[in-house]
Amino acid sequence: MIARSLALGLTLVALAPLDVAARTAMAGGTASVADADDCVDLGPLLAEKPSEMTPVIQRFDEDRGSILRKYAVDLSPRRDERLRVFLDGWLAALDVVDVPSLSPAAQADWLLLRNLVRRERRELEIDATTFAESAPLLPFAGDITALAETREAQPPYPPSKAAEDLVRVATSAKDAEIALRDAIDRNDPEHPRPSAALCRRTVLFLEELRRELRAWQGFRAGYDPDFSWWIGEPYRAADSALDAYARTLRERGIGQTPDRPDLIVGTPIGRDALLADLESEMIPYTPEELVAIGEREYAWCEAELKKAAAEMGFGDDWRAALERVKTAYVEPGDQPALIRELADEAVAFLVANDLVTVPPLAVETWRMEMMSPERQMVTPFFTGGEVISVSFPTAGMTHEDKLMSMRGNNRHFSRATVHHELIPGHRLQQWAEARHRPYRHPFRTPFWTEGWALHWEMLFWDRAFARTPEERIGMLFWRIHRAARIIFSLKYHLGQMTSDECVDFLVEKVGHERANAEGEVRRSVSGDYAPLYQAAYMIGGLQMRALHRDLVGSGRMTERQFHDAVLAENNIPIEVLRVILRGEPVTKDWKPSWRFDDPTLGAPPTR
Repeated sequence: MIARSLALGLTLVALAPLDVAARTAMAGGTASVADADDCVDLGPLLAEKPSEMTPVIQRFDEDRGSILRKYAVDLSPRRDERLRVFLDGWLAALDVVDVPSLSPAAQADWLLLRNLVRRERRELEIDATTFAESAPLLPFAGDITALAETREAQPPYPPSKAAEDLVRVATSAKDAEIALRDAIDRNDPEHPRPSAALCRRTVLFLEELRRELRAWQGFRAGYDPDFSWWIGEPYRAADSALDAYARTLRERGIGQTPDRPDLIVGTPIGRDALLADLESEMIPYTPEELVAIGEREYAWCEAELKKAAAEMGFGDDWRAALERVKTAYVEPGDQPALIRELADEAVAFLVANDLVTVPPLAVETWRMEMMSPERQMVTPFFTGGEVISVSFPTAGMTHEDKLMSMRGNNRHFSRATVHHELIPGHRLQQWAEARHRPYRHPFRTPFWTEGWALHWEMLFWDRAFARTPEERIGMLFWRIHRAARIIFSLKYHLGQMTSDECVDFLVEKVGHERANAEGEVRRSVSGDYAPLYQAAYMIGGLQMRALHRDLVGSGRMTERQFHDAVLAENNIPIEVLRVILRGEPVTKDWKPSWRFDDPTLGAPPTR
């Protein structure tokens, strides 16, 4: 099976080997069409054998998409019931598959699909429970979803009746707003006011209900004269009442006033939900065990930071050394040139050490954009892929915010970020995802996405990519940051830290600028990212590192063969990737059991 994995890895060699001079020209944007080598070797691509499960996965994905598009009212019980029937049918169908008769690739695909269907079935129940907590604050939800589902009804739902429904929605929304104000003003311990977290979830549900109502109204307004005559004023009144209620929820329930629009409010999901998510991600650890890993990694990073600080003349005071490193930022307008320089440096390092196949077109065609000030409130650093979005201050920012952004995106921090976001990180993995086993896209996981990029940060460290103590501090800043992400994000969702405590933790224990720390915490707790996403960086990196040690450290694969093979399998849970690369069989009772952090089972030291 190792031989098979090597063959899969070699499918990435779709272009001629990268010539460093040509790559340099391409990275600088100066290559002409004549410079590029577009001669594609189709042999390795044709050798990538399809899995028998490919059409099955595609069928599931297409059928699910059809249902979601047809039953588009997100908060509708009818939609949830249709999805339950669909998912239960698929679970029953997968259960009768003769798994041992499948090829190894198809066995892995069967396992991946069953895990996805189980996860989505479980999420239906979790979503229902979450909505039930907000339902008392949304007494009009049933009326709105019922109206939304009449949009395409034949014969059409009577406009006169719809107008009555809208009047009832407006009245119910006003009553709910009054009740909320009374509960807040009374502050009765026996009837406590709804928490800020509950109010925030309710606002999200309320905005979804308003979108559904808007879509329903827009379907016939102006097209059906009878509808427009009856509905115009009642719809405006209902939407206005819902808007006023949402404003009260934000200002009185959450505390987000015009003077404090950037208040960080999230929703801790609790230990049971974290365990369910970990099971879906095939991570056989408890949240507490992952926090312990994060604390251990933090301690190692801190020890290494002290060594670098001593070399810079700061003794054990690594925070003072970090502050010195932050001053090494470029002048306004020069950040794009720095990004190009650092991207080129990383690719040259990969080529010189033969670490992974680097397709020339992947190097030639990535692009750059500058991040807006609004987006920097949530994402204070780069994001990457085919387009690297560069975080750097703009003219309209305050002087203080400009300095914080420049300090947080200094040369040494950026040097450790660019190869994470571009090549060999997200740019290279997204390139491979689009070209190798793309039918696996439903199985994407942040543990593979971010773990791949973190693995490269660790591998670059091991291979002395950092040449000076300042460059080591730049790399260590991000590594200690990833350890801290495990700690603060999981403790937040366990109810052990507040969002303000998370910000303080990043400022005091990692050395973040406060504005950057607030952006990190905001994106971690606001619901824009999955609760496990921040922990996935280092945990996924440690998984990838353990697999690397198993296959490369044992001599069964070269560096390049390993990394190419990982990319050839697409974005999947790393324990399933391990099953594939090690050639292990899959049975119907298979469960995740890989204790990748246990030294007795071959996990690598994280040094």
